[in-house]
Amino acid sequence: MHPVLHYEPSVVALLGAGLLIAISKVETGEVLGEVEWPTLAFFAGLFVMVGALIETGVIGNLAASLTDAIGGDEFGGSMLLLGGSAVLSGIVDNIPYVATMAPITGRLVTDMGGDPDHVMWWALALGADLGGKATAIGASANVVVLGIAERNRQPISFWQFTKYGLIVAAVTVAVSALYLWLRYFAFA
Repeated sequence: MHPVLHYEPSVVALLGAGLLIAISKVETGEVLGEVEWPTLAFFAGLFVMVGALIETGVIGNLAASLTDAIGGDEFGGSMLLLGGSAVLSGIVDNIPYVATMAPITGRLVTDMGGDPDHVMWWALALGADLGGKATAIGASANVVVLGIAERNRQPISFWQFTKYGLIVAAVTVAVSALYLWLRYFAFA
């Protein structure tokens, strides 16, 4: 309904949550006790940081530099974006990373012909998603699960998660690189 009502999804979500609280018989304090406050604070900080990078022009400068470095080399650029996204999504949560990289990728795609099914979009999506599995802070789901595990007295340390996550991320990103090469370059 966004095109019709012109409300942002966050407004709709908050209105829905407010309505559910109003008609529910559950005590508000009880519900608020179940909220993962550290996780919410973590994501709020990340989105503030991304917004600041966009407003200060860092993102625009990065887009221009990356476009100049890649030039017209779609294969090299897509592999660089896939690998770079995988590494960076292990360090920074993949949601704000993609929010930051979407304008950069859009500019790269425009400079390379503007196809909506461009390999760069897939490289960004696969690298960010699969690279986010590498560390505990790489994906929102990882952060939430670690919070829930700790609350249930089954803590998983950052390094314990990373020991297995790096293997999963490396294998899935390698398979993705092969897929992108086959789909967009070998059989195109």
